[in-house]
Amino acid sequence: MDNVLTRNNTEPVVSVGPVVLAVPGRAVALQLRISFPLAGGDLPIILLSHGQGRSNNLSSMNGYGPLVQAWAAQGFVVIQPTHLSSRTLQLDPATPGAPLFWRSRAEDMRLILDQLGTIEAAVPALAGRLDPSRVAVAGHSMGGHTAGLLLGAQLLDEEGAQVSLAEPRIRAGVLLAAPGDGGGSLSAYATENLAFFRHPSFAEMTTPALVVVGDHDVSTHLTTRGAAWHADPYYLSAGSKSLLTIVGGEHGLGGISGYDAAETTDEHPARVALVAQLTGAYLRTALDPDDGSWPLASQALQAHVPSLGYIESK
Repeated sequence: MDNVLTRNNTEPVVSVGPVVLAVPGRAVALQLRISFPLAGGDLPIILLSHGQGRSNNLSSMNGYGPLVQAWAAQGFVVIQPTHLSSRTLQLDPATPGAPLFWRSRAEDMRLILDQLGTIEAAVPALAGRLDPSRVAVAGHSMGGHTAGLLLGAQLLDEEGAQVSLAEPRIRAGVLLAAPGDGGGSLSAYATENLAFFRHPSFAEMTTPALVVVGDHDVSTHLTTRGAAWHADPYYLSAGSKSLLTIVGGEHGLGGISGYDAAETTDEHPARVALVAQLTGAYLRTALDPDDGSWPLASQALQAHVPSLGYIESK
């Protein structure tokens, strides 16, 4: 396989956490993990929103090591919040917004951007090294829903009001195994219990994004349409988009949420490496059009390992 897809992540990186931001009105303070390369300046930023898996710690700032390590080694500063939905917080189920806190998740990301100066002050090794003009968001599963809202997707809330949480400071995104359309696409469970899933609109999601799906990600607890449901954010959105389909990939896309995670149903290290390298390449080019990483990685995938995945764009 071409080294653009399998390059070893040997660049030394630093991970600092928890970095704690006091947030008036939030049920608890916002805890962050910040990961970044030892060297370099003008570093682009990825805000990473965790999913809502069965384990306790993967759905927090402590998860997604395979992606975070790779992205930081590729020159990104990765900022991971622990959303209020994380089991690590053990919040009262009666807390407003529980259990998934869909609105608070997006607000966490906005607050991080508002507080980049505070974050730099808390992590002196980052001082003067961030490039706030190059910010991306990425999210897995429920985190993909969060990322979609920040990229412009809209929904009807529990009271039937149209909600837009688009964040103009975010210039690109990656949606990993994210939710798709509502209505008849939803399972009975999702229709009854997840009202914010019922009426999404991707038409307003115009910010450039890469949608990553596994062709075996059936997610029967959420949808009746099988793996195709997760590609809706690509097909139903406007603007520049790409779709990466991982052959054989299930909801964990080979294990992106953690090393040797018990909840991964399709453990496949090469699949994880592919997702990490291609998503990093996409974001480097999306944030800097003069960077040719994405077309090179796309060509390498087609030429050397088409059995692992394929890409289409619009």
